[in-house]
Amino acid sequence: MCTNFKVPRAQDGSVVVGRNLEFPSVMQTSLAVLPADFRGSFARPDGAESGTGWTARYGVVGMCGFGHPSVLMDGMNTAGLSGHVLYMPQYCQYQPYRGDGSDVAETELCAWLLGTCASTEEIGRALEGKNVWGLDPGMGLVPPCHFLFHDEHSSVALEFHPDGWRLLDNPTSVATNAPYLDWHLTNLKNYVGLSPIAPATPHPEGIDLTPFGLGQGLMGLPGGLTPPARFIRAYALTSMANPPENGREAEQFALHVLNSFDTVGGFMGRVFGEAHSVHDATVWDTIANLTGRRYAYRTMGDPTVYVVRLETTDFTGPARRKHLSWDGDFTAVTV
Repeated sequence: MCTNFKVPRAQDGSVVVGRNLEFPSVMQTSLAVLPADFRGSFARPDGAESGTGWTARYGVVGMCGFGHPSVLMDGMNTAGLSGHVLYMPQYCQYQPYRGDGSDVAETELCAWLLGTCASTEEIGRALEGKNVWGLDPGMGLVPPCHFLFHDEHSSVALEFHPDGWRLLDNPTSVATNAPYLDWHLTNLKNYVGLSPIAPATPHPEGIDLTPFGLGQGLMGLPGGLTPPARFIRAYALTSMANPPENGREAEQFALHVLNSFDTVGGFMGRVFGEAHSVHDATVWDTIANLTGRRYAYRTMGDPTVYVVRLETTDFTGPARRKHLSWDGDFTAVTV
């Protein structure tokens, strides 16, 4: 399970997006760089070349899976557009493969759209007439997903319904997992009374009702790890907190929000069969500074936050992967 959000625009105009990935830690991921002229070929169910493809216009940095730089689960491009693939069980239905040149597998959507689009508006135009079908990237199943995209001015959600894909404006700039976005937006109405300010303390005769501390206005804020609970909490955190002053503070803001959703292994899991259980954990966090063109990340085994500056990244040559650090440590100091 995952959480994705956009930080309120900083006073200097900076826009930053945060995301974490909760999944079984056995999933292979790497840092990927796709060049600005990357040539992609749309897949076919039989593994043969489809004869149709695309050529990138923008360089892309992100997290890829299963040993393939173009199987992106998260990333941003040199135009300041970010994309995030989140799990969507029970609420994702891809279409059958057509073979008429309109097919795009879900595994190549993120790389294709980030490589060729500079805004959420361009994503809508690129998807016109396309048929999204499901391909197993090496998991033993076709992963049910939805896709979130953010640019400096807007956020959209790409969902897959029985009648085809839908691209929806996301006014909250927040996403988690199932169900569909419209349900989450309706569910917000259950929490309209939340406030960062404590309500006035009543003083009935002979009874002390002084609050134990701050936070009384947030009574009812869900604290669980279900997708609806995380959606409400992420929206509350990003909509009520003070906006940052600049890009650095916006990145720190995103890091603090991500910390509140950090999950250790064994705390949240699922059972397959009679005796086989798999536990989710926060595998990595990413922070995409859309205006500052910085892509930061940290992993479950290394607390260090690493930063890729897109303006100094080499986006020529072949697509490439870089191994992530999974074995970091706290920084020692002498006192």
